[in-house]
Amino acid sequence: MAHTHHAHEHAMPETTPPPTVVRDPVCGMTVDPAAGKPTHVHDGHTYHFCCEGCRKKFAAAPQDYLTAEDPVCGMNVNRASARFMVRHEGEKVYFCSSRCQEKFEADPASYMGDRPAPEPMPEGTIYTCPMHPEIEQVGPGSCPICGMALEPKGVPVGEVGPNPELVDFTRRFTVGAILTVPLVIIAMGPMAGLDVPALIGPRVAKWAELVLATPVVLWCGWPFLERGARSFRSMNLNMFSLIGMGVAAAYLFSLVAVLVPGIFPAGFRDHNGEVGVYFEAAAVIVVLVLLGQIMELRARERTGTAIRALLDLAAKTARIVRADGREEEVPLEDVVLGDRLRVRPGEKVPVDGTVVEGRSSIDESMLTGEPVPVEKVAGDTVTGATLNGSGTLIIEATRIGKDTMLSRIVEMVASAQRSRAPIQKLADRVAGWFVPAVIGVAVLAFVAWSAFGPSPSFGHALVAAISVLIIACPCALGLATPMSIMAATGRGAQAGVLIRDAEALEGFARVDTLIVDKTGTLTIGKPELVAVVPEGAHDEDEVLRLAASLERGSEHPLAEAIVKGAEARGLELAKAEDFEAATGKGVSGRVEGRAVALGNAKMLSDLGIAAPTDDADARRDQGETVMFVVVDGAVAGLVSVADPVKETSADALKALHELGLRIIMATGDNARTARAIAGRLGIDDIRADVSPEDKATIVAELKREGRTVAMAGDGVNDAPALAAADVGIAMGTGADVAIESAGLTLVKGDLNGIVRARRLSLATMANIRQNLFFALIYNLAGVPIAAGVLYPVFGILLSPMFAAAAMSLSSVSVISNSLRLKAAKI
Repeated sequence: MAHTHHAHEHAMPETTPPPTVVRDPVCGMTVDPAAGKPTHVHDGHTYHFCCEGCRKKFAAAPQDYLTAEDPVCGMNVNRASARFMVRHEGEKVYFCSSRCQEKFEADPASYMGDRPAPEPMPEGTIYTCPMHPEIEQVGPGSCPICGMALEPKGVPVGEVGPNPELVDFTRRFTVGAILTVPLVIIAMGPMAGLDVPALIGPRVAKWAELVLATPVVLWCGWPFLERGARSFRSMNLNMFSLIGMGVAAAYLFSLVAVLVPGIFPAGFRDHNGEVGVYFEAAAVIVVLVLLGQIMELRARERTGTAIRALLDLAAKTARIVRADGREEEVPLEDVVLGDRLRVRPGEKVPVDGTVVEGRSSIDESMLTGEPVPVEKVAGDTVTGATLNGSGTLIIEATRIGKDTMLSRIVEMVASAQRSRAPIQKLADRVAGWFVPAVIGVAVLAFVAWSAFGPSPSFGHALVAAISVLIIACPCALGLATPMSIMAATGRGAQAGVLIRDAEALEGFARVDTLIVDKTGTLTIGKPELVAVVPEGAHDEDEVLRLAASLERGSEHPLAEAIVKGAEARGLELAKAEDFEAATGKGVSGRVEGRAVALGNAKMLSDLGIAAPTDDADARRDQGETVMFVVVDGAVAGLVSVADPVKETSADALKALHELGLRIIMATGDNARTARAIAGRLGIDDIRADVSPEDKATIVAELKREGRTVAMAGDGVNDAPALAAADVGIAMGTGADVAIESAGLTLVKGDLNGIVRARRLSLATMANIRQNLFFALIYNLAGVPIAAGVLYPVFGILLSPMFAAAAMSLSSVSVISNSLRLKAAKI
């Protein structure tokens, strides 16, 4: 965008009071001048910045950030004091007034003409049909099943050019509209008192109509005629079959009527003996169908804005810290695994990585949907495309390119948008018999009007048949499901809910039972040591030291809590030998020559030792996990560990209950501990003492009872259960194998994500049902009216022109209804 440099024109007079809020001229964020943020004086004017990074950028090249040109009216706008600004495709656009901003937002493309032309799709790009994703070919074309234009498959790379069919149809529409206006005036003028045929003669008027209509039908409408003919050759009858038949019938009849009118019998002649022509109907149908297709293509492009918005989140460059301390800014694609990168205040995190130095808060809302920034320190992971706060971080790149979380999200959204929901099969079955049935109705209407209609009966019969063919196009029926799925998957991505395919989205709306793991799902997933209770003559610290020494070889979260608890007390740990882990029970080994075991009641039972219960049960009733320490074959004490429940869990579970779900908690904990947590959170049922392999069994049992089951988990051991469930829900913070096994993935491992997913699935299915209802009811009502059932009572015979307008509006109404999902509150 062009920028002009007249900072002195915008300098504030000395008498102007300081504004309450100004705009950072570099990043566009609003800044409170009284908040003590960085400032810079240039040409006698003080500029305020959100962070030191923006101030430095401004100081290095102030002329680049002083003013911007309003793309609507062309006025210069002071960036620092601009009240109106939007982000468009990753670029900040400034306006002089709200009216200019509204005009821009209504049609950005018309105001961004000075942008460099986008590159065409790369050679070899695979194209697919939005309604029939099984259709794939190299390069653009039309679908052999439904006739719709194919779209590029997968994730767009770089700046994608305009849809070539949209450009072509817009050109054809413009020419068609210019020629159709005088054509309609000639044909319909007498009804409005403008009798052009009387002025120039009826014969000349018909020839004028022929000259005007021919390019409209044969050039502007050629794509529809071609697709219609192809549909009859392949017998994949579709909307273009009907449009092609209707337009061709009206035009060819009128052409013969002009060239050889004498061949028509009396049934085609009016009271003056003239044969009526329908050039205006053919032309108006073409123009209105073109208009509907243009509106539809634009709306379909809007469903892809979710992917484009996600792609725009990515940083374009990264600042590499070299081994010698030198820093270098490089393109993002030059970053390799292991590189150390500096992330300055206000910058985007370039790739997924681990913090090795520094402290800051990261705004992850663009990926998780959660507005509260997350504190990051050394050892924490960060995700590419999230926004750094006021601190500086040094991170080590752990995932780059297609392996980053953002790339995986984009790939998943693109794949889901091309998938088919099971409910689509209903629309396919209806469409399969719909077009032949409509052709049959058109034939019956022609026969009935020819036999029983008023004079000219054949003329009325032709109008009725054409109207039936045009109004009944099943385009709206075919679009009902895919448009909703495309809009919903994009909306889900914005809220941190990733949908693998349409089947998972539809399936989750039918789920009635949700199984959740306790650790990491209901709880924070970072257990803490709460108490150590020695038995007999044993010492508390000694019991803890032996337990921690043994657990140091384990990667279990409970083991980590015990080791950290011992280290916090300053205990010196010993080396463990002959270490063994019994899944779901505990661990055993030798510490300083003594046989030590640590585990639950199952382990004690295997060892033939009676477990002391009183103190253990009291702690389990508080929701704590109790493990017994066995030294040389006798119980030496117990250690108690608690995993705090997430603050969001109670409210999220309440919301899930309101959304019709029965909640079951599956945990490896003792039943008393599980009941304590379940009672506190209002969980319906528990499955305690569950080993990892038991979870898939529980899912199978519930399904045999007739329940539709969703399973939420995050670990490698959850993958079988996630795959066995009707819908698997993976916490994005968990293992890759869990994510691959799941139909839904939550970017943030939080129950609120499940609430969002449930609301989105219910909203999507309601939207699809609305679309199918609109499409079916519209056709069931429209076809009889077009056939003329209202004529005997009200004298109404629908014009083919009105039928074309109604047909186009039906498709647009379905798409518009689908796009409401993009703003759904979930």
